Amino acid sequence: MRCADGRPGRRGPLRLLLLGPLLVLLLLGGAGSASAHAVLRDSDPGDGAVLKSAPQHLTLTFSESVALLDDSFRVLDPDGRRLRVGEPGNGPDGADTARVTLPAGLEQGTYTVAWRVVSADSHPVSGAFTFSVGKATVSTAAAALATGPTEDPVTKALHTIARYLAYLSVAVLIGTAAFVAVCRPPHVPLHEKLSRASWWALLAATLVLLVLRAPYETGEGPLGAFDADAAGRALTGRPGIVLLARLALVLAAGAYLLRMARRRRRYGWTGAALAAGLAATWAAGEHASAGLQVPVAMTSSALHLLATAVWLGGLAALLAALHQAALSAQAVRRFSRVAFASVTVLVVTGVYQSWRGLGGWDALADTTYGRLLAIKLMAVVVLLAAAAVSRRWTALQTTPAVAEPSGDRPEERAVRTKVAAAVGVPSGPPASTSVPASTSVPASTSVPASPPEPPSASEPPGQDPSAEGGPDPAHRRALRRSVLTEVAVGAAVLAVTTLLTSTLPGRAEAEAATAAPAVVGASVTDVPFDVGTPGGRGTAQITIDPARVGDNSIEAVVYGPDGGISSVPELRISFTHPGQDIGPLDAGLTDRGGYWGNSFLNLPVAGTWEMKVTVRTSDVDQIAETRAVTIR
Repeated sequence: MRCADGRPGRRGPLRLLLLGPLLVLLLLGGAGSASAHAVLRDSDPGDGAVLKSAPQHLTLTFSESVALLDDSFRVLDPDGRRLRVGEPGNGPDGADTARVTLPAGLEQGTYTVAWRVVSADSHPVSGAFTFSVGKATVSTAAAALATGPTEDPVTKALHTIARYLAYLSVAVLIGTAAFVAVCRPPHVPLHEKLSRASWWALLAATLVLLVLRAPYETGEGPLGAFDADAAGRALTGRPGIVLLARLALVLAAGAYLLRMARRRRRYGWTGAALAAGLAATWAAGEHASAGLQVPVAMTSSALHLLATAVWLGGLAALLAALHQAALSAQAVRRFSRVAFASVTVLVVTGVYQSWRGLGGWDALADTTYGRLLAIKLMAVVVLLAAAAVSRRWTALQTTPAVAEPSGDRPEERAVRTKVAAAVGVPSGPPASTSVPASTSVPASTSVPASPPEPPSASEPPGQDPSAEGGPDPAHRRALRRSVLTEVAVGAAVLAVTTLLTSTLPGRAEAEAATAAPAVVGASVTDVPFDVGTPGGRGTAQITIDPARVGDNSIEAVVYGPDGGISSVPELRISFTHPGQDIGPLDAGLTDRGGYWGNSFLNLPVAGTWEMKVTVRTSDVDQIAETRAVTIR
């Protein structure tokens, strides 16, 4: 952007001042209730309960509405045999409950319940618990299934790839159309190729997601898509209906693109409505569709996707224009304004969505969702830095020279020749004493950097630097490289976003930890250690709760030689089951200020495990001790 007198404007620093605090706010959050991904709040019978008489029903209560599968409940008797239960359905309290009828005459012993449902945000969740009738017993066969149905790795990988391809293709499709509609560049054949390729990619990704919907929900392999009953149930559920609506919009968008290409017309309001409809299908099928402030969250999610598409997809279209055509300064200014508006929307909606999903500062380091969010934030910072570099290279080429009123001097002809060579237009005598502002190269969408340097006074009058490989062609190549970097980093940001949308939000993870029923029987192990240095003795106290098959919480506190709590730079714990040849499984401990812990340690098999505790007291001093722990 420029001032009225042709000098570079000062909005670059102002934009940085605006984006800086907003990016910092991205990390802020507060506590609250309810978020995406269903969380088991309660079960009847309760986990670990010992009942005097056999129950007639099993009832699960979740934090949000859930969809049920044909195989939502698997109940194993004390001998590990699967029981025949009734058809699963919602309980009398509403869609956030799941209920199944148990067979009559249950014998004494411990029963294992493995469950799997589909959250309102389209992602399947599963878990397991036990209850006993009369007295508690041990069932190793039941323990093997305590973690519930597993996810097939092939189905999960294909589903993740298809979701990423859908994100990438819709961004390029919408962004290219927005770039052509707003900037009105000269006809660039590569723009049409980008539109067609992204449309076909979006169509293919949507079809793959539809086909994989049933096996993704049930946790089966890709061949599970041929199960007619499962496929019919999946496509009539809300996630399936959302995908069918997306497919219809994709087909409508294809017809619209074909019509515009044949008539050589600009995209209009119909295209904008189709873009908004496509964005709404993502909002209706992801985290925003369930939990806290659903209407606001869905609106924010749709705007976030549209802004991403206009900015990153527009960058891809800009790169195509840089290779095949010159752009006027007016087109550059239009795209610069639209891009800045897109970045503003991205930051505002990103702050809200991060607060909604993260929940608090602790989740940033203690949860997978928080760590992925931190990676995405760092990638966005790199993206903005690349954008600033692009603007600098643009400024070096697009700054028009201000002519003196002394006529057409040789120095002025040299400047006009340089600008004309950079943008690919003929350099004839000027119609006025100033260089037209419309003869400039495309600018990146980025935040403006420092003002460009004026042409060197040492250049011989009338010499064409571009003809001899002077600085202008080099600047143009550098601009293309920097824009290409922006596109590549943007694609990486979309990849992290894809992983975020399938990861349990930090707020929901914290809620799951607080909603888990308290169970007695935690395992507490004291592990003395001595690294052989003064003050290098102490005891690590490790608590595993409830010390049973499945998810456990683990906490470790280190006490110094004087018996007080001691701080160590690193504490690692791993588990190995020699009898089953399992492990070592890393406990994934994180420093929580005064103790080390992890709320989701999964130990899949009952029996005696070897727990290896490694304590590092300095950069060079550490010791490892092994203790046996029993998992019921």
